[in-house]
Amino acid sequence: MITVGVEEEYLLVDPETLLPTPLVQEVRATARLAPLAEEREVQDELLQAQIEVATPVCTSLVEVGGHLLRLRHAVAAAAQANGCRIAVSATSPVRGAVPVPITSTARYVKMQQEARLLVDEQLICGMHVHVGMPDRETGVAVLNRLRVWLPTLLAMSANGPLWDGRDTGFASWRTIIFGRWPVSGPPPHFAGLADYEARVDALVEPGVIPDRGQLYWQARLSERYPTIEVRCCDVQLEADDAVMLAGVVRGLAATAIAEEKAGVTHTPCRPELLQAATWHAARHGISSTLVDPTGRLRGSGDVLCALLRYIAPALEDSGDHREVTSLVHRLLQRGTSADRQRRALAEAGLPAVGALITSGPTTPESPAGRDRSADGTWAPPAPPGVPPA
Repeated sequence: MITVGVEEEYLLVDPETLLPTPLVQEVRATARLAPLAEEREVQDELLQAQIEVATPVCTSLVEVGGHLLRLRHAVAAAAQANGCRIAVSATSPVRGAVPVPITSTARYVKMQQEARLLVDEQLICGMHVHVGMPDRETGVAVLNRLRVWLPTLLAMSANGPLWDGRDTGFASWRTIIFGRWPVSGPPPHFAGLADYEARVDALVEPGVIPDRGQLYWQARLSERYPTIEVRCCDVQLEADDAVMLAGVVRGLAATAIAEEKAGVTHTPCRPELLQAATWHAARHGISSTLVDPTGRLRGSGDVLCALLRYIAPALEDSGDHREVTSLVHRLLQRGTSADRQRRALAEAGLPAVGALITSGPTTPESPAGRDRSADGTWAPPAPPGVPPA
């Protein structure tokens, strides 16, 4: 079974004003004292108003969902104990006049010295999916085949429409902000592992980027784990949507491995087209059209259904077909987290947005209130009452 793990980033905000609150050290210290989370599972981030959680290595989506709920509970409780809340949004809806201080590590200090305004504006939160690989050569082959689906994954995950108190016009403003780093966006197509390593070395050795940690491609080989890391997704309002994306990414990786073993040919997508498709996905989410892997502009529902057909054999093999298919159909019915933020803003303004993104994992509208089976573990939703599109 191909393993999978998920990392999620959250904002720490004031419960009344939604302003970012630099309390990560206090929240981490409190979370470490709770039995729900281990120290290595809760980490700080670039800015002191951000916190990150990481699941253990998982073999099933039930494990992924259970760990995410556990970690969300632990961090939410720790935040509340310190007078703040976690906000599960890819962008901070509001920002204060004074920049949030950085976490004082040598690496982050250097980043601030080199890109001060860009660092100040990193009040953004993503979700990263790690998928286990047998070796790095296979990892590069998977990156080459998976890259054409990155805009679709981004569109499905969109959860960042607001910035400075207003709608940006983008479903994922995080993608636009993060795309300003020197090595970002969709990864190029590689001739193989040697090509990957040579091109990375050509960026690091002359100092164009300081280290491999600043390879901010939307998918890359992990330097710490035997995985590929898919980084294009916004953090999700609900844990079950994160589970859905983890299942889709694992399905894409398994499909890529099977195609590579079978010698199935593929035509690399041109980088300019993939970049434009990424911008389009960040702009619209799934509310309009998407650029499909062949470069055609099609309805979002058609592209998502094509995705499900493409990975169906891999989902069946892993036992994920029911969970992932049900959750994708639900996504098509109710829209993305960005759509929900916009509806809240239209209905009752920023206070309603704040209530939505800081509701925590114990309210009726949250994963813990809706996605637990009788024994308290995560359970996928029932299939929707409409046939697949």
